[in-house]
This record gives sequence, structure tokens and C-alpha cells, in this order.
Amino acid sequence: MLLVTPQTIPWSDVRSLLNHQAGSMHTPDQSRAVSPAPPVAPTAPAGPTPPVAGPAHREPAIPEPAIRAIRLVKTYGEGDARVRPLDGLTIDIAASRFTAIMGPSGSGKSTLLNMLAGLDTPDSGEVILGGTPITGLKDAQLTALRRDRIGFVFQAFNLVPAMTAEENIVLPSQLAGRRVDRRFFRRIVDLLGLTDRLRHRPHELSGGQQQRVAVARALVASPDVIVADEPTGNLDSASGEEVLGLLRASVDEFGQTVVMVTHDPQAAARADRVLMLADGRLAGELHSPTAEAVATALTQVTARATGAQAPSAGAHSAPAGAHGGGAR
Repeated sequence: MLLVTPQTIPWSDVRSLLNHQAGSMHTPDQSRAVSPAPPVAPTAPAGPTPPVAGPAHREPAIPEPAIRAIRLVKTYGEGDARVRPLDGLTIDIAASRFTAIMGPSGSGKSTLLNMLAGLDTPDSGEVILGGTPITGLKDAQLTALRRDRIGFVFQAFNLVPAMTAEENIVLPSQLAGRRVDRRFFRRIVDLLGLTDRLRHRPHELSGGQQQRVAVARALVASPDVIVADEPTGNLDSASGEEVLGLLRASVDEFGQTVVMVTHDPQAAARADRVLMLADGRLAGELHSPTAEAVATALTQVTARATGAQAPSAGAHSAPAGAHGGGAR
């Protein structure tokens, strides 16, 4: 679980905003973020020029990933207590897609989410958010990046108790000094069914309503990416399904990018893609998954990580980088 103080933006960021003027975002060399060019076909032998058969076929452009993680390594502790939750992990998070991250306990999924959100830094490797390398940015720059380009949805809701639902929703925009787009605000609030709850404080709302406020808070700021850490962990099944539906709708209706850590195969099945981690590495992935496929893959990955006998029937997990899984 992400360890931050109970705010959309960590209080350290708020204090930093009050005490420092964030400078312009520095963008280091991005050569590692650029995919290698395809090989050039050899020149044909000299001869008559063939007739033109029609317009040349062009491959569709591959969209830039929302986030790239390149060879991430993170180690905690010393000696016998030393653990490495990330061990040279490289992944791309597709833009305008819903990606779920799963794995057995200690596989590195929460550490990875911390890195992608700029809440922690790797020992080595690089994280690139929308073309901007964030590894090595100064505190003020990271504060501005998290505030302006990342939305957070946490298991514990992390609403400000003294603020109304509306005040919680617009808090990130106020901290950034941006005017709230009231038309978009009303659209989000209406979609989430919060219109008659805007003047209520968190203690006057149910758990599901509080998490809807947290989702609205993330959406209204129009971030590049929404990161969600076990967003249904504190909810009953009905409220959990509601929140997952809202995250799904944010992708389908607003083109939002969502990255979610979860232990629940039913929740992961709402995603477009599921990444399976084990021992800090990518152990497999599923595309257009079903809950059954996710549960089977998670059982196999866990069995391999612990050295137990993995079930052989109905396998849906795929090697790292492969496409696998059941149809939605």
C-alpha cells in the first residue's frame, strides 16, 4: 500500500508549495525513451522502374506510452534483511488504457506503483511520464509533476475531514492555482452521482461515496495518469463494483489512463491488461482478461515464486512480453 499522509497530494508537497516556487520542469536527455528505428531495407538492384501500383502502405503509428519504466532496481535493508522488490523491471503502460498490476505478497507491485507515481525513487533505472524523465527531478519539480499530472485513488480514501466533498474534489486544482472547469466538474459529479452530496463532509458519507469523491478528485484535475492502490480494499462488494465501474468509465468515456494495484481477480478483470509480477520482475501478462484467467495466472505465478506445484490445466499466464488470457 502507498504510504502517504492522508491527502490527495502528500502534505510534504503542500508545505513545499507554500515554501518554494516550483521552477520550470527540467527534461533530461530522453534518448533512452525513444524506440529504436526499424532496420532499413537494402537497396534493390538497378533496373527498370516498376509501375506505381498505388499509395504506399503505412503501418499505423504506435502511441507513446503514458509511462515507461526502464530497468528499475530498488533494494531495502542490509545483510540478511536485504530485499529487492524491483529487480531490473522494464514495462510500458499504454495510454488511455486500464492496466492492473498483480502478484504475490512481496512481488514489488506497490513499490512499482510508488515509482510510477513519483512517490519513491529507484536505486537505478528510469521512469518516464509522457516523455518526461522523472527520475532525478528535484523535490519542487516532483511536487509540481504529482500535482499537475498524476491523480491518486487510495484504499483509505484520504479525504480532508474538515472539507466538504466539493472542496476535496477541487483541492488539487486549487493547490496548482488553476481555475476549475465547472462544466467538466458538473459532468464528473453527475456521472459519479455526487450532486446532492457536495456539501457533505467525509464523516457524513458512506465508504462508497467517499471513494467516489476520491475518484472525482482525480478526474477533475485531468491528469496524465490515475494511479489506484487497492481502491476497493475498504469497500463492500457492491460499493467496490461501483468504484471499478467508474474507473472503467473514466477510460472508456474520457480517455483516461488508469494503473491499479489489486489482489482481487474480479477487480483486475475490469482492466484491459493485467501485469503479473514475481520477485521484482515481470512474470507474465494477460490481455482482455476474465476473472477466471486472472485467478489461474495468479495461482501459477505464486506457485512458481514459492516453489510449489503449479496447476497445469487451464493455464492462462503468458511469458513476459507475450499476449495471453481469456476473452472479456
